[in-house]
Amino acid sequence: MIGYIKGTVTDIFPGGVLLENNGIGYEISLSACAFERLVRDTQGGVYTYLQVRDDGLSLFGFDTAEEKKMFLKLISVSGVGPKMGIAILGSMSLKDLAMAIATSDAKTLSQIKGCGKKTAERIILELRENISSLDLGSSATASPIPRGDESDAVIALMSLGFSRTESEKAVASAYQSGANGVEEIISYALKGLAR
Repeated sequence: MIGYIKGTVTDIFPGGVLLENNGIGYEISLSACAFERLVRDTQGGVYTYLQVRDDGLSLFGFDTAEEKKMFLKLISVSGVGPKMGIAILGSMSLKDLAMAIATSDAKTLSQIKGCGKKTAERIILELRENISSLDLGSSATASPIPRGDESDAVIALMSLGFSRTESEKAVASAYQSGANGVEEIISYALKGLAR
């Protein structure tokens, strides 16, 4: 298994590069972050995933180990292949992607090119319980938030004019403070947003 490659960019193609390492050129399809960095710097390393199929081998590259881990979670979902996984990663930040999955936000996921409503719902169904506090970043809580209550509270706060990010952080904080039920979570969240 090829897990990491460091080298010099010798050629660029749509969505990837040819990365030379010790006289061998590796053709790697890259996540948006990795592509931008390697094209800009003309050299560097990427974490890689090797796809083995009957018709050949394909290498996919990622900017960070966390990005690769999220990619592996995505392609574990039936109907999500490496190309769609790369497209999903390029559509939003890792934290936003994790939050969309954790909050069952199928609407946001289904706006990604190639990811329809059914695929978005499948991603949420299969990955929601696998999203850790590390995936969610600093706004995550140690304990899981009841999905329905959290989602309803976030929608309610957004309807009051708060951004999705503000709403999600406030709801997570409210739940961490011990709030239960939609009304109590909204009440605590509003107090936090008013500070």
